[in-house]
Amino acid sequence: MKKITALTLACVMALGLFLSGCAMEDPQSTGGSGAPDSSNSSGTGEKRELNVCSWGEYIDPSLEQKFEEATGIEVNYTTVPSNEELYAQLELGGVDYDVIVPSDYMIARLIEEDRLQPLDYSLIPNYEKIDDQYKNLSFDPNNEYTVPYTWGTLGIIYNTTMVEEPITSWEVMFSDQYAGNVMLIDNSRDAFGMALYCLGYDVNTTNEDEIRQAYELVADAKARGVYAGQGMDEVFQIMEQGNLAIATYYAGDFLTMHEANPDLAFVIPEEGSNWFVDAMCILKDAENVEEAHEWINFIASTESNLANMDFIWYASPNAEALEQYPAWYEEQYGEPLDMELYEIMAAPSEVLDRCTMYENLPAETLALYNDLWIELGI
Repeated sequence: MKKITALTLACVMALGLFLSGCAMEDPQSTGGSGAPDSSNSSGTGEKRELNVCSWGEYIDPSLEQKFEEATGIEVNYTTVPSNEELYAQLELGGVDYDVIVPSDYMIARLIEEDRLQPLDYSLIPNYEKIDDQYKNLSFDPNNEYTVPYTWGTLGIIYNTTMVEEPITSWEVMFSDQYAGNVMLIDNSRDAFGMALYCLGYDVNTTNEDEIRQAYELVADAKARGVYAGQGMDEVFQIMEQGNLAIATYYAGDFLTMHEANPDLAFVIPEEGSNWFVDAMCILKDAENVEEAHEWINFIASTESNLANMDFIWYASPNAEALEQYPAWYEEQYGEPLDMELYEIMAAPSEVLDRCTMYENLPAETLALYNDLWIELGI
């Protein structure tokens, strides 16, 4: 198996806060000549740069260096823990991101609010390599604003040495069976989403009564001490070190944790779950638009997608990369890829058939989610 670097000191600090709170075909095909160029697009000779915001542990860092060497563009890479935190930052202002990588439902919201600018796909020739399955999706039906980055699923991660039998249902996230040994995911869409699945409701429901029932399921479990705490990126350290038995998180991140702790298992519950697409977008007020297009084209290449899949374990929307990865892996490491793990990363159709993509919800429903999340005291 491939080797992933340890989490940063910031994540270790976050773990402490959590516990205390528990009381390319051609990589130079980037829209330019491929040779390093220190001048900016205006020809003034000033340094070219690019500001990217994405999730933690979500890119092979060598790609940043390769891009900078190929283009002369300095990449300033920032991370946020969730779509909701990203949106909050954009609402508050004061950030200068050019490229962001939100999930499907958040992209739809940003398009609706006129926060994204249409892409110039003539500057992104590698877009042709994106599989048609990840185009014309509900969040960008006319393929105007996005280039898919990765896709994956949400599920339950559990420690087989601490859990008595294989988990099959979302019910375990609300049961007293492992009270005090469960981590609640720290964003409202996923937390209420798993409750909606457990109750048998549509995860994209706008029915206030159904959403309040989902809230009550989470709130009651929280009041009974089912959750030891809540978090996002903290889950890596917590589950890798066996500090808790159960958590809700994403398939690609599970595979990273599994490398550090082979006792961990992953399941898509029988009630179904979320499958998502994260995509690269350019903000409407971006200052480095040409550089942003170069970055998106570079990341969309087959070579970049192979490197990214190998580092972050999220499935690629690049058809060539997804098809080539098992053979590429065997060539790199001298051993066959574990296909059971590969199908966790790139869920087969029979699994995806049980999953649903989140949709952007009406403003009044989003307000309800926010109010209930605040009321939950998370």
